[in-house]
Amino acid sequence: MTPQLDQLDLPPALLARAKEFYASGREPATPRRAATVLLLRPDGSSGPDAGSYEVYAIRRVKTMAFAAGMYAFPGGSVDPRDVGTGIRWAGPDATVWSERLGQPADEAQAIVCAAVREVFEESGVLLAGPSGTTIVRDVSGDDWEAQRAALVDRELGFAELLRARDLTLRADLLEPWSRWITPEFEPRRFDTYFFLARLPAGQLTRNVGGEADEVRWIRPANRADFPMLPPTRATLKQVGAYETIDALITAARQRDAATPVRPALKLS
Repeated sequence: MTPQLDQLDLPPALLARAKEFYASGREPATPRRAATVLLLRPDGSSGPDAGSYEVYAIRRVKTMAFAAGMYAFPGGSVDPRDVGTGIRWAGPDATVWSERLGQPADEAQAIVCAAVREVFEESGVLLAGPSGTTIVRDVSGDDWEAQRAALVDRELGFAELLRARDLTLRADLLEPWSRWITPEFEPRRFDTYFFLARLPAGQLTRNVGGEADEVRWIRPANRADFPMLPPTRATLKQVGAYETIDALITAARQRDAATPVRPALKLS
């Protein structure tokens, strides 16, 4: 799938990079595997809006090398240590994820683990529990925060954290939605899988990362009010077509998340 990017909707700096790249004749960078998660919660409205929902977003600090100043979902690159021996796993096994994501089983499992890790790193929400049917409630204590910071600094692997806490990764709480590959003119490129996940009962998001200078819950219909890269904006538009979280999750189970979307920019 190769949609054309509208020059009028692109940030000026991104458009300038695209023109410089195509003029240079350079080879595009190789995309890195990545995962990002739309955390969903009911927005608590009553009346006509009852049952509607919000999506958690962070605004990346302006010093970031990628998507600086843009609103995005918690996410980042796959770390080779995301999957390790002895990790407990609830939900579809690696062979099922392989089919859904279009990757070898070990890579598919690493992508799912990266999604869970990045949500914990960037929102303080952990999709794991003591068993395959439970989930941790409060992960805001000093000991949890020390381990979260160690994950961010890559001093601790995610599989190590799960084993140390005797936790089961709740892969069953994730639903893949889509896959986007960064346009070839970007110097930093990602092959990113977008997932959906409900905010677990008993857990709260926290502004925990150094990568964000603002966090907020956004109703998909209000996406035009915030600066976003095209994949973020397009994804919010897609999910906004569904009135409830239940309807959205049901739709995700029917989607093709293996075929990548490859945005291209047609310069006149």
